Amino acid sequence: MSTDTMNSSNSGQQASLQITGMTCAACANRIEKGLNKLEGVSLATVNLALETAQVQYSASSVSLPDLIKKVEQLGYHAKEKEEQRDIGADRKKEVRRQQLKLLVSVLLSLPLLWAMVGHFSFTSWIWVPELFMNPWFQLTLATPVQFIIGWQFYVGAYKALRNGSANMDVLVALGTSAAYFYSLYLTIQSIGSHHHQVDMYYETSSVLITLILMGKLFESLAKGRSSEAIKTLMGLQAKTALVIRDGQEVNIPVEEVVAGDVFLVKPGVKIPVDGIVIEGLSAVDESMLTGESLPAEKRGGDTVIGATLNKNGVLKVRATKVGKETALSQIIKVVEEAQGSKAPIQRVADVISGIFVPIVVGIAVVTFLVWYFAVESGNFSGALEKAIAVLVIACPCALGLATPTSIMAGSGRAAELGILFKGGEHLESTHRIDTILLDKTGTVTKGKPELTDIEVLPSLKNDDKILAWIASAEKNSEHPLAEAVVNGIQERGIELLMTDSFEAIPGHGVKAVIEGQELLIGTRKLMAENGVNIEIALERMGSLEGEGKTAMLVAINGSYAGLIAVADTIKESSKQAVARLKDLGIQVVMITGDNERTAHAIALQAGIQEVFAEVLPEGKANEVKKLQASGKKVAMVGDGINDAPALATADIGMAIGTGTDVAMEAADVTLMRGDLNSIPDAIAMSRKTMSNIKQNLFWALAYNVIGIPIAASGFLAPWLAGAAMALSSVSVVLNALRLQRVKL
Repeated sequence: MSTDTMNSSNSGQQASLQITGMTCAACANRIEKGLNKLEGVSLATVNLALETAQVQYSASSVSLPDLIKKVEQLGYHAKEKEEQRDIGADRKKEVRRQQLKLLVSVLLSLPLLWAMVGHFSFTSWIWVPELFMNPWFQLTLATPVQFIIGWQFYVGAYKALRNGSANMDVLVALGTSAAYFYSLYLTIQSIGSHHHQVDMYYETSSVLITLILMGKLFESLAKGRSSEAIKTLMGLQAKTALVIRDGQEVNIPVEEVVAGDVFLVKPGVKIPVDGIVIEGLSAVDESMLTGESLPAEKRGGDTVIGATLNKNGVLKVRATKVGKETALSQIIKVVEEAQGSKAPIQRVADVISGIFVPIVVGIAVVTFLVWYFAVESGNFSGALEKAIAVLVIACPCALGLATPTSIMAGSGRAAELGILFKGGEHLESTHRIDTILLDKTGTVTKGKPELTDIEVLPSLKNDDKILAWIASAEKNSEHPLAEAVVNGIQERGIELLMTDSFEAIPGHGVKAVIEGQELLIGTRKLMAENGVNIEIALERMGSLEGEGKTAMLVAINGSYAGLIAVADTIKESSKQAVARLKDLGIQVVMITGDNERTAHAIALQAGIQEVFAEVLPEGKANEVKKLQASGKKVAMVGDGINDAPALATADIGMAIGTGTDVAMEAADVTLMRGDLNSIPDAIAMSRKTMSNIKQNLFWALAYNVIGIPIAASGFLAPWLAGAAMALSSVSVVLNALRLQRVKL
């Protein structure tokens, strides 16, 4: 069984917390460790990019307030996660606050930057106002930036150090404070001097804080963009419902609909919640859910899904699932949890960032000592500048954002393509798959029999009349094959007739009298028992059965008249999807409970060479285990109900269909569309996401590995280090967002 499902079922309760105050991967790591240490918590994962925590816990040992209290003790703010639309409003408010802080910081830092640029010999031609060179004027500008706008870094650093760890705030607070207080010392020294002190470092602290704020603003905007998939899904929901209460039609918000309510859906209106049709006939556009371009016909007894579009008729529907229980809400929940979960590869970044900050502080101290005592003996300001540059260049923001932003963007894009990954670990694992096991019925095939062949003896002139008799006889039968025959003939525009008499012969066929003609439709045995000579048809019948079809013989008034064949035909997409999987280097196997002959016939049509036939549902899981024992990474693709044991046993279980609760529960990946092309799409999306994560991790690590020695060697001014640090975080986020434009 998938780890998600097991953990959820074993730990009882699951909480989603919205966390504020995190600044880097070390923060997320600390909260995660703190929550996991609580008694009763079985698993806690914190997502820096989404600013959320997913906690699985036992309600008998720990409560939701206990979880929130623990986060508060660690120095952050937490609350139970609200509806997505509220989070969107909070994020916009936070972005506006950041924009205001950045604007003030820029206005105060610009004169300091201007004065600094004028210091260089190659920029001496730039005019700098005399006032800008005054150390007391610089102090006046730098102080609010350092202690009002930059106060958040002091608070974050204090909380981190109080809890026995260090984070990015510690680096920023150390670096900017060193520059500010050394400049303040020089300013006080300048009292009584007639010359302006030109080697102040006020601009270093102010510009650093400004650049870090700019980087954070870009990150916030990018985080907002990476939740577009959920916003799109939320936007599909209907806003109101026309409910019948006390005999009156009342228009109410969709949130107020309760299970059991009866509501009307008029043409061109979205169905508000999931339900069952009581009255009416209409076509419903379900393409947002199934990917099927043709509307599905709905009549009494049929189920309808919230957010799908009613096309022409009026439907009266009884609500069965409302609020968080609807299919769309379940999909949104799966996408949110996938975006908030942690892929195994992220643990690499977590381990590195957890030990990174103390090491960097150590390197900065060594850099200062080496420059002050050895390289430029006694030059305090020069040594300090190099140490500050080391502190600033090493901020591990990019490292912390490398994995979660890619997971968010990748799973969000996959959701737009109708592929729901239950968690980041499944998005990662899917790229390792080298063998796909495809269930036959409902996966490779449509899962519903269709009339494929009609052959009437040439000597019988009126084909349409004979077809009308056949369909009229079969309409009285409850057998699924009879329904396929009736539907197939009716699609040809042939009307049904009244039957004079009808008899169903279990396991053999039917006998009916229509317009005075006696019809027999069924097996060889039925014909033999009624003395009908079928010698002429046996070869053709065997040929059809060899193609995986069920052939039925037809006799009129005791004489052979022709035959009809019904089959569960393969989906139009199956052959193309199998070819795509083979192009990806994946072994494709079909598994079915059907007989060898039918199974091989269907497999041949789909382009599949390997077949496991006559396998019982419980035997499918054993076949998966055999492949795994031979070293294969196996994905099982089925309908999520009778294939549940195999779906749970496989490395990746993929449920195909329209995303029922059962399918989502059993599988690691739900393929919302019946199109088998979703399978290679899912694998390709996983591969692209993993490639993107590796790019991000490489550049984040390379940036620090290259940047720290350059800063320590004195070739990087602190303000340039700050710009490079902000740019690295933004570049990682922008690289991850490329996944949102992936075309498969």
